[in-house]
Amino acid sequence: MTGGAHSSFFMLHHYSITSSSPIGGNTHLSQHKKKPDNFRLPSSLEEQVKAAATMAKLILLFLKCIVLCSTVEAVFEDQVGKFDWRQQYVGKVRFAHFDTHVQSSKKVIVGTENNVFAALNTRTGELFWRHVDKTGPEGNIDALLQHGQDAVLVVGNGRLLRSWEMNVGGLNWEVVLDSGSETVDYQAVYSAGNGEVYALGVVPHSHIAIVVYSVEDGEIIKQISVEAPWLSNIQASCAMVGEGTLTCVDSATVSLYMLDLHTQSQMTQVPLQSLGLEVIPGFHPVLVSTQPNPARQPLSEFFLQLGPEHHLLLQLNNGQIVTLRDFKPAMLASFATTGEKTVAAVMSPKNKTACSLNLFSAETGRRLLDTTLIFNIDPNGGKPEKLFVQSFLKKDDSVGYRVMVQTEDHTLTFIQQPGRVMWTREEALSDVVTMEMVDLPLTGTQAALEGEFVKKADGLTSMVLKRLSSQLILLQAWISHLWKLFYDARKPRSQVKNEVTIENLSRDEFNLQKMMVMVTASGKLFGIDSKTGSILWRHYLDNVPSNAAFKLMVQRTTAHFPHPPQCTLLIKDKDTGLATLHVFNPIFGKKSHISPPALPQPILQSLMLPLMDQDYAKVLLLIDDQYKDLSTELIWEVVIPTEVQKIVSVKGKRPNEHVHSQGRVMGDRSVLYKYLNPNLLAVVTESTDLHQERSFVGILLIDGVTGRIIHEAVQRKTRGPVHVVHSENWVVYEYWSTKSRRNEFSVIELYEGMDLYNSTVFSSLDRPHVPQVLQQSYIFPSSISTMEATLTEKGITSRHLLIGLPSGGILSLPKMFLDPRRPEIVTEQSREENLIPYAPELLIRTEWFINYNQTVSRVRGIYTAPSGLESTCLVVAYGLDIYQTRVYPSKQFDVLKDDYDYMLISSVLFALFFATMISKRLAEVKLLNRAWR
Repeated sequence: MTGGAHSSFFMLHHYSITSSSPIGGNTHLSQHKKKPDNFRLPSSLEEQVKAAATMAKLILLFLKCIVLCSTVEAVFEDQVGKFDWRQQYVGKVRFAHFDTHVQSSKKVIVGTENNVFAALNTRTGELFWRHVDKTGPEGNIDALLQHGQDAVLVVGNGRLLRSWEMNVGGLNWEVVLDSGSETVDYQAVYSAGNGEVYALGVVPHSHIAIVVYSVEDGEIIKQISVEAPWLSNIQASCAMVGEGTLTCVDSATVSLYMLDLHTQSQMTQVPLQSLGLEVIPGFHPVLVSTQPNPARQPLSEFFLQLGPEHHLLLQLNNGQIVTLRDFKPAMLASFATTGEKTVAAVMSPKNKTACSLNLFSAETGRRLLDTTLIFNIDPNGGKPEKLFVQSFLKKDDSVGYRVMVQTEDHTLTFIQQPGRVMWTREEALSDVVTMEMVDLPLTGTQAALEGEFVKKADGLTSMVLKRLSSQLILLQAWISHLWKLFYDARKPRSQVKNEVTIENLSRDEFNLQKMMVMVTASGKLFGIDSKTGSILWRHYLDNVPSNAAFKLMVQRTTAHFPHPPQCTLLIKDKDTGLATLHVFNPIFGKKSHISPPALPQPILQSLMLPLMDQDYAKVLLLIDDQYKDLSTELIWEVVIPTEVQKIVSVKGKRPNEHVHSQGRVMGDRSVLYKYLNPNLLAVVTESTDLHQERSFVGILLIDGVTGRIIHEAVQRKTRGPVHVVHSENWVVYEYWSTKSRRNEFSVIELYEGMDLYNSTVFSSLDRPHVPQVLQQSYIFPSSISTMEATLTEKGITSRHLLIGLPSGGILSLPKMFLDPRRPEIVTEQSREENLIPYAPELLIRTEWFINYNQTVSRVRGIYTAPSGLESTCLVVAYGLDIYQTRVYPSKQFDVLKDDYDYMLISSVLFALFFATMISKRLAEVKLLNRAWR
């Protein structure tokens, strides 16, 4: 609705009020019998009548002003960002260059391990622009070079060379690095700033391929090939030094190899022993040069790392290598250039909680005065891993600098002297693997009120006294809240702080604000406020394997006061099967005082049982490879031939899911009862034969108690990936049809029939009848990334399917469109049931996107949680970005709308109240006059 339409709505009410109120006001006067011409009221009564009439006119005038004011303000408020938020990330940084083309530039160009190329604002840390490439090796960023206003990238495991314009992030040109019949992996780019770009590739243990391109249009200028049988990776072993000299270090021969790209055709070997240098055994030496800075002739100075905390500043002088300075201990080293000055930044450990950073002259190794910077290590974070330096010239021509530090937990921290943190980006959140939502705890007042109903009272008097004391506490809290509102209203808006902290966390009235506990692939845990997206706590777990699998389980919620809530994280190494447990409080992020047991044996399976101990914590069952020593008994077994098919997914129903209706009302007013088996498992299989004609996707519905196969279905000439949602009495799964080359949905619904076998309790052991199975398929016009169903507190609200699309949209598809009972021919009964006529294609409507224009890149998972309102479901989509919102599948039937006009209703109520009082007074006058006749 537009603002004009909204205004006309209020004008209509304004007209009705102004036209009806005078008539209603004069009705009482017109109902009097006609007085004689000489009739006259007493002077006191005449004054009262005149005063009443004047009061009525003033009230009407007041109402007109209120309505007109409300009409002026009657514009729908923009809903964007009111109940939702999005956080965009780039991932772990692999390359970073500060834009020094313009002195006042505020950009840092980054290329990440998540195949993202982006520009960040160095003042705030926010994104200027971002390009998300393909996942996997096809979008891998291998090298990055800044050349003037352009950035040159090697992408796709050395297959593509791209030039980007850095101001707006536009693509200038792209060329394919043609290597002929050889498999050349291009891993580095170099330029002396003269308009030529060298792409350096390697054929492992064979030779180096060098292709020279024009930076203007990407045309090939020349190609060179140099023998290097000892080299396998340029990026890890080589750097550009001096006037186009490629310098590499080999840990096997403990030597340096040098190649002049302009004149030489073979590499020169320089043993490190001849230079008096010794490498720590087992450590691979690393070279750091000035080339990562904007394209210009590299300096002849470079760093050689000989150990974890040992760096050497070396200089290449007329083919001879000279040691300028030995840095030990030195964790990280980097170069930065401003104008004609190049400095070397070295980070050294100061103590267990801080590191010191100092600048040195790159040409001499001399330390520069007043350049010390302190970096405080976060106790809940990792150690520094990479260092990126931005230098600049001060007014007195001295060198100042800022640094961007990346730690092991993928956190980016931007610091300026003497150690002030300007901004921090938690890039670990770009790789969330699992999450849970936990209800916030009650406040002290709410807990005291809840305790009133828990404790047994001595008698009526005691209960009344407890109730009065509880009401007094609530009154005191309400008065203090009003005083805070009044106090904040007197302050300027910029000074009012409504920040959410752990100290003021409490459950809101409708339980819409929750704690989001997120686990990332780097081993870092986060506690995030679902209302604002603020990070309330963080904790980094050391020594997490790179291939670890995580399982997060909520053992105890906040419902069992005074016992604190408890979460357990199971971290399992996929190769060895060995696992560790981390038990913590999800509200405060603190590690639990309970010491989890050591797990010396590989864990095969973990399961949280629906049983509670004496402290109201659910029991966690862990099964290791010694389970045969236990007294176990095989109950049932379903054998699936592994040479034909493999299990790709097993889906059960969520334990916190509620079903409100046991059946569906048919068109003839009969009831078709649902088959609500809480023990039902949906097992999805996929054929091992990937041939287009022989591939298939199968689904088995198995009773988890008896092992009985309730239903089995096979889709021929199809393949995965398969996405499954299992809820209530239905299963929806999506797959790719190789025959029709399209994405398809299949839905299965189970019903008991017109008679309900047992309406009180469901037992898998007492089910003599096989359920009725209805199945139907639909065509979907897009591939999907993930899928989940909405979840509400009581299950009254209709279900929607939340579908994450590769385009970044999140689609809310009503389940009624995936109904297997949709008729091909419409009948009177189908109209009574409001069944939609069957159509094979499912169209994507733009109004179904719950994230409007807030694109969520690479959606990997969607999490849904109920709120205190039956109409509202909380949704979190996570991938490269994180997006949180609320959805209302059946609209907001239990809440007044945001644009509800409280002013108009209040004014009408006040008008009716005053009109009643005036009418009462006029009636009294009428009765008095009648009595005097």
